[in-house]
Amino acid sequence: MNGQLQALGKIGVLFGGESAEREISLRSGNAVLAALQNLGANVVAIDVRFNDSLFAQLREIDFAFIALHGRGGEDGVIQGLLEIMGIPYTGSGVAASALGMDKLRTKWLWQGAGLPTPEFFAVSSVEQLNGLVEQLGSAVMVKPSHEGSSIGMSRATTQTELQQAFDKARSHDSDILVERWIDGQEFTCAVLNGVALPVIRLKTPNVFYDYEAKYQSTNTEYLIPCGLTAEQEAQLQALSVKAFHAVGCKVWGRVDAMMDKNGRFWLLEVNTVPGMTDHSLVPMAARAAGQSFEQLVQNILLGSAGQ
Repeated sequence: MNGQLQALGKIGVLFGGESAEREISLRSGNAVLAALQNLGANVVAIDVRFNDSLFAQLREIDFAFIALHGRGGEDGVIQGLLEIMGIPYTGSGVAASALGMDKLRTKWLWQGAGLPTPEFFAVSSVEQLNGLVEQLGSAVMVKPSHEGSSIGMSRATTQTELQQAFDKARSHDSDILVERWIDGQEFTCAVLNGVALPVIRLKTPNVFYDYEAKYQSTNTEYLIPCGLTAEQEAQLQALSVKAFHAVGCKVWGRVDAMMDKNGRFWLLEVNTVPGMTDHSLVPMAARAAGQSFEQLVQNILLGSAGQ
């Protein structure tokens, strides 16, 4: 029996949900559930559906491990419900979760804090698209502001492609972000209890690290060591921790960034409930730092309990 985890009482793993990322969340939740069972914790699985039965399920637990991705789980909604019910939970609070899920407002905050993030425009209508490709450079990235897992994202180099990318993003969200395309290498840096884990370089033959590259492709490479010099990696780790804390995030999460051809880093987004399958990026970084998946799950829980 694990005394530290037993002291938390009955732990509910909250997963599944009703967002576009449900399938990924089911995989994350099942991996966390298995890890907690291996650790000897008193644990129960809760596939979150926002109905009357959810309240009854939540009343039976003492602590929540949030493995919900996307809307309803990563945006402050479940965090707010748990706070109202007086149930402690893993990770960031209501405000930081809501902000981190909103790519547009995260970038406004980073911009205001003087942190490097690619130039961007908030777009809500077709009329606002005119001239944006030329204004931002030769290519742009179009993103729905409130989706994860690269859902609804597209690269555009012409006005026609921009229109198509806007329509695709608009099918997921009314708030659209058009961002200057950074031509370079993509990296991700996990933060755990205030410390940056080893940086991972994401290498894909696709145009960018999209949904297919993340979850379906066998050609995506995850490089640890990431190929940066020790000085560059330390720089990116420090920037990631600063970006993480600027949003108000706590305990654990992941910051995604690009490095351009001049060696300059650009912040893309923060993930407050990253994937937790045994093939996900945070467990990968933790493993490179000498932590097993079970140790990572325990460190997230105990770090959250100490907040």
